[in-house]
Formats: sequence, structure tokens, C-alpha cells
Amino acid sequence: MDNVKDDSYYINKLCENLSFIVKHTKDITPGELNTNEILLDSMLFRLIQISENAKSLSDDYKSIHNSIPWTAIYGLRNKIVHDYGSVDFDIVYTTLKDDIPKLLQIISTNSK
Repeated sequence: MDNVKDDSYYINKLCENLSFIVKHTKDITPGELNTNEILLDSMLFRLIQISENAKSLSDDYKSIHNSIPWTAIYGLRNKIVHDYGSVDFDIVYTTLKDDIPKLLQIISTNSK
């Protein structure tokens, strides 16, 4: 079985996680996100996965697509993982509702 992990592989993983977030946060409110522990944990996990896959992209890909806020993506992951108790859930909600759909659009458009 061929298990090549190149930019195409990581872009596919990014699109899967981004699409998952868009699908499952479509109609939620900030209050619903904060009170639904399973959904919140799932979304935080997906944000971590997005960062991990983004870090695995080649420097060439990231350089070509320098309009994507790579540092912010890594930074949010680090905040979630290392400083969970002080994660600002309003920022998480805004990221999920505003930034993730835009990022999905950019990445899926660039991967065609």
C-alpha cells in the first residue's frame, strides 16, 4: 500500500478537518459551543489536527501560499495544547465560524 505523505496528502487532511468543522458548527451559537463539551472538545481536537497537518506541508507550499496565516494556525494549537485553561472561547468560536470557512475556501481553491 502506498502511503506517500506529501503536500497533497496534508492538503487532503486539512480539507477533511476544515470541512468537518464547517459542517458541525454551521448553526451553533457561542453558548451552545461552550455548554456542549463533546462538540467543544471535538472542535479543539480538529484545530490541533489542522495545525499539525499545516506544519507538515513543505516550506515551498507555505511560501507560495503566504497569504495563509500559518503562524496564527500554529499559535492557536500551542495555546490549546499548552495553556488550555486560559483559551479564550470567544476567539475559538470566531475562528470556527469565520476563519475556518475562509481557510477551507482558500485551501480547496489552491489545491485544484
